[in-house]
Amino acid sequence: MEQFEVALSGAQARERTFLNQVYLWMALGLALTGIVAGVTALSPGVVVGLARNIGLFIVLALVQIGLVIWLSSQIMNLSLMTATIGFSVYATLNGVLFSSIFLIYTATSIASTFLVTAGMFGAVSLYGFTTKRDLTSMGSFMFMALIGLILASIVNLFFRSPVFYWIVTYAGIFIFVGLTAYDTQKLKMIHQQGFESGDVLKKIALLGALTLYLDFINLFLMLLRVMGRRK
Repeated sequence: MEQFEVALSGAQARERTFLNQVYLWMALGLALTGIVAGVTALSPGVVVGLARNIGLFIVLALVQIGLVIWLSSQIMNLSLMTATIGFSVYATLNGVLFSSIFLIYTATSIASTFLVTAGMFGAVSLYGFTTKRDLTSMGSFMFMALIGLILASIVNLFFRSPVFYWIVTYAGIFIFVGLTAYDTQKLKMIHQQGFESGDVLKKIALLGALTLYLDFINLFLMLLRVMGRRK
C-alpha cells in the first residue's frame, strides 16, 4: 500500500511538472506576442500600412495557418529546436498582426481584458485538469461549433450585420471556454499514456502550449470585443 502511494505521488508530481512546462511555454508565447505587438504599435504608420495592404495581411495570415498545421502534424519528426523556432515565429507573427488593437482600443481596456481572460482561462483550465467527467464529447461538439463560427465570421464579412457580429462574439466566448477545458484534460490524458523520451515529452508540452495559446488568444480577442473601449 505504501509503495502504491509513493508511485501515485511520483506520477502526480511528473504530471504537474509536464503541465508546468506547457503553461510556461504558453506564457512565453503570449509574452512574445504582447511585446512584438506593443513595439509594432509604436510605429502607427507600419500598422496602418499593414492594414491597408490586404495582400500582405492575407499572406501573413496564411503563413500563420501553415505554421500551426505544420507544427501540429510534424512536431514529432522535428528537432526540439526547430519546433521551438516554429512556435516562436508563429507567436511573433501574431504580435505583428495584433498590433492594430493598440490603435483601436485603449491600453487600459486591453490590460483589463487580458486580466479577465487570464482569470477565466485559469479557472476553466483548472476545471479541465481536476474534473472526473470525460469531456471528449464536449470537445467534439466545440470543434464542430468552431468550424461553424469560422464560416459565420467569413459570411459576416460580406453582410456586416451588427446583430450577427455580437452573436458570433458571444458564441466564440462560449466555444473557447469549452475548448480550454477540453484541451487541458486532453493534455493530462496524453501525459498519462507514458513516454520514456524526455524530448518527446518536451515536444508534446510545446504542442500543448500552442493549443492552449490559441484558446487563450481567441478568448481574449472575443472578450476584447465586449470589454474593449475604443479610442
